Amino acid sequence: MGLKTIPFRDIEHQAENMYEAVVAMSGQAKEELNERIVNKAIKDHQESELDVFDELEETTIEDYEEKEKVTTIAIEKFLTGDVKWSKPY
Repeated sequence: MGLKTIPFRDIEHQAENMYEAVVAMSGQAKEELNERIVNKAIKDHQESELDVFDELEETTIEDYEEKEKVTTIAIEKFLTGDVKWSKPY
């Protein structure tokens, strides 16, 4: 589930400039993180209708769900060609 070594040649197939590739992957990672945060907020809101005096349940270790890191997802999407970007000039 962690990152593995990525050959430069694989990145060069998707972008001519390494810096552009890094910017595109980081932008995709930000989008993935924002989507994950929004989905969690929606899910939490739908699950509980809290009143003023209600107490929040504390999460325990058993409730922890390990997810794939957003950087890993972004890099995989970039290498498969699912990330589209354009130059600003």
